[in-house]
Amino acid sequence: MSTKILAGALDEWPRWKIAVTVGAAATIGAVGIWYATRERPKTAKQKPPQKPPQIPVSLTPLDKAMTEKATGNSHFKGGRYQEAIDCYKQAIDLCPIEKKSEISTFYQNKAAAHEQLKQWSDVIDDCTKALDLNMKYSKALQRRARACEVTSDLMQCLEDITAVCILESFANPTSLTMAERVLKRLGKEKAAEAIKNRTPVAPSPQYITTYFSTFCNDPIMEAVHELSDKEQPEPLCPFKQALVVLRDSKDYNTVIPLVTEELETLDSENHNLALLLRATFRIIYGDHENALKDLNDLLNTNTNKRIRSNALIKRGSLRLQLEGQTDALDDLASAIRDDPENSDIYHHRGQLNLLIDHVEEAVKDFQISTTLSPNFAIAQVQKCYTEYRYAFMTRSPMQLQSSMQEFEETLKRFPTCAEGYALYGQALCDQQQFELADENFKKAIENEPTNANIYVHRGLLALQWKSDSEASADLIMQALKIDDKCEFAIETLGTIEVQRGNLTDAIMLFEKAIELAKTEVEMSHLFSLRDAAVAQSRVAEKFGIPASM
Repeated sequence: MSTKILAGALDEWPRWKIAVTVGAAATIGAVGIWYATRERPKTAKQKPPQKPPQIPVSLTPLDKAMTEKATGNSHFKGGRYQEAIDCYKQAIDLCPIEKKSEISTFYQNKAAAHEQLKQWSDVIDDCTKALDLNMKYSKALQRRARACEVTSDLMQCLEDITAVCILESFANPTSLTMAERVLKRLGKEKAAEAIKNRTPVAPSPQYITTYFSTFCNDPIMEAVHELSDKEQPEPLCPFKQALVVLRDSKDYNTVIPLVTEELETLDSENHNLALLLRATFRIIYGDHENALKDLNDLLNTNTNKRIRSNALIKRGSLRLQLEGQTDALDDLASAIRDDPENSDIYHHRGQLNLLIDHVEEAVKDFQISTTLSPNFAIAQVQKCYTEYRYAFMTRSPMQLQSSMQEFEETLKRFPTCAEGYALYGQALCDQQQFELADENFKKAIENEPTNANIYVHRGLLALQWKSDSEASADLIMQALKIDDKCEFAIETLGTIEVQRGNLTDAIMLFEKAIELAKTEVEMSHLFSLRDAAVAQSRVAEKFGIPASM
């Protein structure tokens, strides 16, 4: 008997039964009254009233289970969740074991009632039983994901919500938002743990060159430029040996030991600058805790304003990673009070404001920086890019046109500035002027062929412009030949492998990038990418679907 027929039978049978019962009582009553008012004729023989034949109703075990489910649903709607749970239990016990789909539904309904009572372990247990019977049961996956998020079983949560996203063809914004939220939380938790045990990793020479190129008035590089190219008649002190390493781009791994030796020398005349150099290299290597200690020690001593402002800039950048943007901006404000004519302070505050999406403030900072140092190419092109970003963000066609014209004029002034061509190329990409963007990336590579990041940007352009993952991957592999420690290249290649469905390769690449990451923020982002690939790989294997789906 189908559920619909059973419902009809159950609806009709009680009314029929009531009619018979009431009819019998009414007849007895009528007979009593008749006897009381009149004698029965002796010749007439009364016949008892005829009852309609009773139709036996036989419920199958499935019918009984569905009846319990219906009662449970009624309790659920009325907020009687424990009664609903009891009914769903009965439904599970009564249902034939071969009816897997129905039993799966009963478990899912029971989990829903437990969820209302915040009984999270029971929710997880019931959803798991439902999924054992129907592995693609989207409601059960989503409910278990919610319970796992509450109980902080985040990897199981991520796997479940990833499965939901795949089953929904990535079309449900609610599921996608949950997946993103869980990934961010996982990334932060894992990065916070990993950064504690991180071993500082030597970056590539290009990374170190790029780092120092963002300063116009760095007292360390000023000391490097003051070195004589001629051999010294007497042995150099450890600090000056470290400066020679910087000048000649030799073995950068010797810098920290050399300046440490200098700092252990009593009454060293280079003490403050050596401390600044050690802090700088600890930042570059990602040894943030010790870098912060060096900078704090330096800022607690009497030193000249240029060393002090440089230390405040670098500590501000560190504090953005470790303590938050308020402390970072406070350090840069202090630097401006101490050394208001130092263009580097406004340049780096502009970068910080750009990073935290304070674009209008960033524009003002770069304008001041370029006014103070009009020949500093890096600041000039970053000013152009920031003004472009602001025009793009405010949707101002006039400002957008003006910023692009200024970009072109600035590149004429600084025709060998690789970063200028790269930033201009990115702006052109935003406007889908792909061919012109590619020309600018090529110019950037011509001017700085050892900068792996530019190859990566050109690879991303190939993907955006022509959807050519092969060409994109080839360009990024060129980047890695130039600089095998280019974290940006490794991360981007991992993302391309995800799109290709090569999740095992992608996971390996993300793990390699995590090892090279220098900040907790970078690590958090990379852990999120890796965990997303891991979850998708597991779901694809479980469901027997293509990994790139």
